[in-house]
Amino acid sequence: MLLYEELRLKLEGMRPELNELSEALGLDVARKEVAELEEKAAQPEFWNDIKNSQKVLQRTRQLKDKIESYDKLKKDFEDTLTLIEIADEDGEESMSEEISAAVTDIEERLNAMKLTTLLTGEYDSKNAIMTFHAGAGGTEAQDWVSMLFRMYNRWAERHGFKVKVLDFLDGEEAGLKSASVLVEGLNAYGYLKSEAGVHRLVRISPFDASGRRHTSFASLEVIPEIDDTIEVEIRPEDIKMDVYHSSGAGGQNVNKTSSAVRLTHIPTGIVVACQTERSQLQNRETALRMLKSKLIEIKEREHYDKIEDIKGEQKEIAWGSQIRSYVFMPYTLVKDHRTGYENGNINAVMDGDIDGFINAYLKAASLGQIQTK
Repeated sequence: MLLYEELRLKLEGMRPELNELSEALGLDVARKEVAELEEKAAQPEFWNDIKNSQKVLQRTRQLKDKIESYDKLKKDFEDTLTLIEIADEDGEESMSEEISAAVTDIEERLNAMKLTTLLTGEYDSKNAIMTFHAGAGGTEAQDWVSMLFRMYNRWAERHGFKVKVLDFLDGEEAGLKSASVLVEGLNAYGYLKSEAGVHRLVRISPFDASGRRHTSFASLEVIPEIDDTIEVEIRPEDIKMDVYHSSGAGGQNVNKTSSAVRLTHIPTGIVVACQTERSQLQNRETALRMLKSKLIEIKEREHYDKIEDIKGEQKEIAWGSQIRSYVFMPYTLVKDHRTGYENGNINAVMDGDIDGFINAYLKAASLGQIQTK
């Protein structure tokens, strides 16, 4: 059957890429590291240091997930080839739709896995801290922040990442003035670093009784979460701490005690906050990790020798500085101004379908077409 022959040739055309992918992912090295980590975990004193043991187990799980994903892809590849051969020999036309879907799925998974080989930055494997800010425009801009907040949460759900809200400030009438979230999972920062910048919205505002078209802006900052394995020296006298009541729902304790913490790094003017942990101490620890992450990210980006030399940078959240535009009216289109990538299905994008934009950015960055941080 001609269709089966075409599907077989399509799959066989992927075989060289599939074989090369194993080396590109460093799977031999990963398997060796897993064996070493499991040997370490089997030692009697392993659980004496709970913090370190948790890191070992997390690293083991991450490596195993990578290995298992590739092994399953390769098995599905071989199984689908066998299925094509059997269906073709038996003249089983009824299986053509199922086999076509399987070939498409393998191709998509192969492309997605190939993309991870572009994540070679020092912090790409880390968790990501995302901070949203509304631009000028009052309620309309604050509603735009809540739309972006939902979009990235939906994207994270699609990819199995865990999202933890760290801080938020509700809008006066609707939406959010600002919010910070932690996206946990392997390569979260590597993927999401492409989203940092100003996002522009064009639509008929639901808050305008005259039904006029509005342009709104929101900024998104993305930094890697820095863990304890990376040393960052911050002098206690350089930190100003403010405590305040948490602003959202979270049980009886949240609104009755000043458990929320805001830290200001005096030399740079950088401000971070956390209000969603159960105690003031936990909020302070989380906020301190956020501050360290931001200082390291800026230091790396600007190549400063000392933390003291870093100055917080604030770009205007307005026209001319946007990385991407989301147009609902008079037509529907989302366009990335750095790569030129477009998607006319704006509802799908707002539902978290942003892989095309992320992939286009990573490919362009790998070719040196975009200056990365």
